[in-house]
Amino acid sequence: MPKLSRRSLWEVTLGGGGERWIADRHGTIVLDRLRSGSSLAVTARDLRGSSVLIRSERQLPTILAAIELDGIARRILLCPPDLAPDHLPGIAADAGVDVVLSDGSLPPVDLGRSVRSVECSSEVTCRSLVGFERGTATEWVLFTSGTTGRPKMIAHTLHSLTGPLDDGLAVATDAVWSTFYDVRRYGGLQILLRALIGGASMVVSDAAEPVSDFLVRAGASGVTHISGTPSHWRRVLMSPAASRMAPAYVRLSGEVADQAILDHLHAAYPDANVAHAFASTEAGVAFDVRDGLAGFPASLIGAPDAKAEMRVQDGTLRIRSSRMAVHGLAAQTRDLRDDSGFIDTGDMVELRGDRYYFVGRREGVINVGGQKIYPEEVEAVINLHPDVQVSRVRARSNPITGAVVAAEVVLRTDIAGDAAAFAAIREAILTHCRASLAAHKVPVSISQVASLAIAASGKLVRAHA
Repeated sequence: MPKLSRRSLWEVTLGGGGERWIADRHGTIVLDRLRSGSSLAVTARDLRGSSVLIRSERQLPTILAAIELDGIARRILLCPPDLAPDHLPGIAADAGVDVVLSDGSLPPVDLGRSVRSVECSSEVTCRSLVGFERGTATEWVLFTSGTTGRPKMIAHTLHSLTGPLDDGLAVATDAVWSTFYDVRRYGGLQILLRALIGGASMVVSDAAEPVSDFLVRAGASGVTHISGTPSHWRRVLMSPAASRMAPAYVRLSGEVADQAILDHLHAAYPDANVAHAFASTEAGVAFDVRDGLAGFPASLIGAPDAKAEMRVQDGTLRIRSSRMAVHGLAAQTRDLRDDSGFIDTGDMVELRGDRYYFVGRREGVINVGGQKIYPEEVEAVINLHPDVQVSRVRARSNPITGAVVAAEVVLRTDIAGDAAAFAAIREAILTHCRASLAAHKVPVSISQVASLAIAASGKLVRAHA
């Protein structure tokens, strides 16, 4: 993977040459076209030093605008299309937004302050930005995927974003990358940068596109490397079109990757290298694991030569490295690090033998009579049943203990409507849970559901009752 040094993303993208391209479900653009044109209806001189918010339903206009603006704009805000419009005025104020780039696909929003509106598109039809000096140290602003309240804005530099790409993964220049993530989120942006800096092409997914259609498109485009959350991958494995692509590299991140999903992916794509990574918008990428096992080796904690230094404190994973975000933009997120420079990820881990395992998020704990249960820990046991596609564990109110553990499961399609089969599966799951978990962690009820919702971030939507 070539290093950026002090060059801009625009220079690196066009420096590779060749017929590299980015495709979404609406079309394909050859990146070399940026030598002779621009996707922005304004010159670079007009945007120099600006704080630019990019709003588009499609990802491709955002990708082109970000490539062109790096090194020119003071700040680029990558706005996911699902971000609630009523959050935008506060976001614009906190980030000092003075320009909004839009392709007109989303309704306009009154930001309550004076901003310029500039058109952008997925086509290269305007005056080229070739020849403009790119000396600005651009901040890349990403939004966290919280489900309530205004999303936090996390500021990265291109250096912190690209630091994790130097991880020893050998990728040919004719590779075709893809991801189920939106590139306006940290996980998706990482894959976009891998493709651009590594001289590869990329297939972009679309939230409105059926999974089967995307898999067919990915296969037809020759996708070789692809990433997503475990929830994304469970949805893939439920689709008959899963066999339409044959990737050489499959990556999971964003949620706990339990042994069941790793084993299922190895079975579905036996020729692929299946890896799972730990990353967050604030802390960046800490590590990836390529040995096919859930969790990560305990030797990674406190490793002296690690590119990301890790420690476990009060049961949570903490990270310190040059890959971390530089700061938050709003007052409540400005100081992301503790006094030692570590970021508390909020992810709980447990040491078992010579390996750490993720057990859940600190804020997701279920309290049963004063005893803590992490839903992901119970789900990992349930998901081991061969007839379970995916499960979700949640709290259910109880007048005595305050809460009890309840589980929902999605079964294999061919047995989903068989009541007798489900009764036997439920008993088998409970037997396995009783053998593997403490008594207070065993679900008091297991119900069958047709599907479980996945949020725009790619993570399982966790309901509470």
